[in-house]
Amino acid sequence: MMNLDDKIYIAGHKGLVGSAILRKLTVQGFSNIVCKSSAELDLRNQADVELFFKTEKPDYVFLAAAKVGGIFANNTYRADFLYDNLLIASNIIHAAYTNGAQKLMFLGSSCIYPKMAPQPIKEEYLLTGSLEQTNEPYAIAKIAGIKLCESYRDQYGANFISVMPTNLYGINDNYHPQNSHVLPALIRRFHEAKVSGSKEVVIWGTGSPKREFLFADDLADACCFLMNNYNEKEIVNIGCGEDISISDLASLVKKVTQFEGELVFDTTKPDGTPRKLLDVSKLHGLGWHHKTLLQDGLKIAYQDFLTKQKQALLA
Repeated sequence: MMNLDDKIYIAGHKGLVGSAILRKLTVQGFSNIVCKSSAELDLRNQADVELFFKTEKPDYVFLAAAKVGGIFANNTYRADFLYDNLLIASNIIHAAYTNGAQKLMFLGSSCIYPKMAPQPIKEEYLLTGSLEQTNEPYAIAKIAGIKLCESYRDQYGANFISVMPTNLYGINDNYHPQNSHVLPALIRRFHEAKVSGSKEVVIWGTGSPKREFLFADDLADACCFLMNNYNEKEIVNIGCGEDISISDLASLVKKVTQFEGELVFDTTKPDGTPRKLLDVSKLHGLGWHHKTLLQDGLKIAYQDFLTKQKQALLA
């Protein structure tokens, strides 16, 4: 159980996940929180990471740092995604052990599971089939992080745990036109279509695939809950246990952004995996459930996008 005066290190505090965890801990009254930007600490440099841990000696570590992106980025920068994420995970996990951290939480990704895993996806489906080819390097790096946590637990008794979030969205998301994930990309596309007066927004595929989305601040709440209440070797899925079709999601984003044009589905483009839903029965059994409805979270995310747009114009 984390005490308010414990020293907590959040790796990746400027990202979508890390910033949400920082907000959650701050609201809960934690003040002894250590954060370093990538300019201040290169997590790919083992010597620098070791020196940081030796100097700061954090009690708890949230490992939310990673090189992330959408399908285009994952498939284009395959070597970078594998190399950078392997280094980040191995450097932090090893330094946490050698410098006596009480507990570490490694945040993975639902892409670690086999491409054709049965739905909903249970934790035990890990390594039972082939991965999605477009993001295989990223997934392999995340799987390596999970196995590092398991192995340091097995060999040294380290209390290192791993959690697998579903698709995330919310405050401080990445809205890059090429490197973002599906939901922030839709927010940007619908907003720009509204501003330009476009009569339609084109969506790839049939709109039938279903995806699960969790508000990042709900993930942060789950992470803090598990840091305090879960100490086992097995991974834990974090999601809402509900999914939505891309067609319905696009309609929801259209409503939130107040775009008045039409939705057009380009059926010559691929649909991708038909369904991707995490089984969160283990998490529910532990006593945690999500709180933010998708439509409510989307409104917050859209306001965050608008704020970022204003800041970009003023910069």
